Amino acid sequence: MTSAGGGRCLEDVWNVPSPHRAPAHGQNPSGEVHSELREALGRDLVATAVLRGDFLLRSGARSSYYIDKYLFTTRPELLGRLADELAARLPAAAQRVAGPVLGAIPLVTALALKAQLPMLIVRVDKPKEYGTTKQIEGSFVVGERVVLIEDVVTTGGAALGAIETLRQAGLEVLAALVVVDREQGGAEAFAAAGVPYQALFTRTELGL
Repeated sequence: MTSAGGGRCLEDVWNVPSPHRAPAHGQNPSGEVHSELREALGRDLVATAVLRGDFLLRSGARSSYYIDKYLFTTRPELLGRLADELAARLPAAAQRVAGPVLGAIPLVTALALKAQLPMLIVRVDKPKEYGTTKQIEGSFVVGERVVLIEDVVTTGGAALGAIETLRQAGLEVLAALVVVDREQGGAEAFAAAGVPYQALFTRTELGL
């Protein structure tokens, strides 16, 4: 079954257990233990990466808080735990993972190592004018199934740009997985594009 925009329905994507789902830190990834681990990860994420003040976001909106992705994607202890959570949500049919330059690349790399899947790097801005001039870095075969990984989503503009680039290259975007959804239209934008979408945390869940 497919949804508008060429994406699969969420039920089709996530109704098969993922072969990449491994117990986080030696624990069963389901049930109360996993819930406690996830809550602890959310608290550590806020303590590490949430800044307070007056910030201009990529979307053009202003915010009283800012989630500095580089503060959590450069911390091995957080990056590994985030990769565990993302791996647990990878659709079983995924053949590759991909992420837009630059912020999502540490996440995609950690997840690729965790899930043992090849990765792609997507340039959402103008491709470089030297070397291979590619907009997508990494090898792939037309028709392969890819999951896009993103760090923080506000309106989803950058991630949706990457998805369009992947689709234009002949890849099937199975789903998008993000670390934090700021709940400012991103989920609706992915739905409109026909891309099943999950966030590890929402702004509300993090108490922001």
